[in-house]
Amino acid sequence: MQTFLLIFRINDQPHANPTPEQMQERMNWLAGIAARNQLVDKGNRLAAGPAKTVKPGNIVTDGPYTEIREFISGYMLVKAADIADAVTMAQANPILKMGGSVEVRTVLLPEERG
Repeated sequence: MQTFLLIFRINDQPHANPTPEQMQERMNWLAGIAARNQLVDKGNRLAAGPAKTVKPGNIVTDGPYTEIREFISGYMLVKAADIADAVTMAQANPILKMGGSVEVRTVLLPEERG
């Protein structure tokens, strides 16, 4: 099993609270992953602000997204056989129904780094 980072993005109303139904759907999705023993870390929601981005040349800007209109709302770590398996998990995430997206990234272990 490999470890994957799921990054949740939403492009509309990052401060909006989910409805009770949306929250239940999220909890059911998460519970399914945990029941299959594929949950490494449930992660956390991220605040919509304040945020800063540090760039080369010691440049600090407000907010993390000056060029795009997406907000990273949270993340979690999961175990999956391969990236296709992790993508299948991500495809079931309720954030997709809200116009959001899920980025799937492989986490490199120390011995895998080149």
